[in-house]
Amino acid sequence: MAKLKARDVFIMGIWKENPVVVQVLGICSALAVTNRMSNAFVMGVGLIFVTAFSELTVSLLRRYTPKHIRMMVQVLIISAFVIIVDIYLKAYLPTVSKALGPYVGLIITNCIIMGRCEVFAQKNRPVISFLDGIFNGIGYTAVLLIVAFARELLGFGTLFGIPVMGSGWTNWVIMIMPPGAFFMLALVVWGVNTLRDRREISESAEEAKAR
Repeated sequence: MAKLKARDVFIMGIWKENPVVVQVLGICSALAVTNRMSNAFVMGVGLIFVTAFSELTVSLLRRYTPKHIRMMVQVLIISAFVIIVDIYLKAYLPTVSKALGPYVGLIITNCIIMGRCEVFAQKNRPVISFLDGIFNGIGYTAVLLIVAFARELLGFGTLFGIPVMGSGWTNWVIMIMPPGAFFMLALVVWGVNTLRDRREISESAEEAKAR
């Protein structure tokens, strides 16, 4: 495998291989916690922490972990970091912890973390694996915040709990219900992939002209 640079994993995590809109991973939490921007932000930061340190640990131990038990080791590592996040939220952000409910604990089963540990951290050095975890977490968080922005603004008339739409605004109740989450996430996936397709077509046309 060619040696990857920080710039390469940044582009992959944020854009080319965005875990939500390209790989369609982490959809459950993306739908469940995006009714408020504060919930989406805290979930995103938690996932960045867990993904980055899980990939770092898996990469550090990859040469000493027998292949036939590597998945169990990865789950154990991920669980340890999820427990840290859960305890921190309950201690310092109890309101957000209550709002996120079981979805903090379910980070253990998030396909993004398992996928990056298995596909990337098992084959790459610790530092670049740590960066891969950060950038994939940021890519996930960015999508959550975009969806949460529209849902909270239209559903509650607020952003991060601050009223912005005025007293005459009528809340769109559907936006804080599950159908609103499906609708907004589908729009984001469609919009991003349309932009990606147009850019690829444009780049292909430029390469053809250069020949």
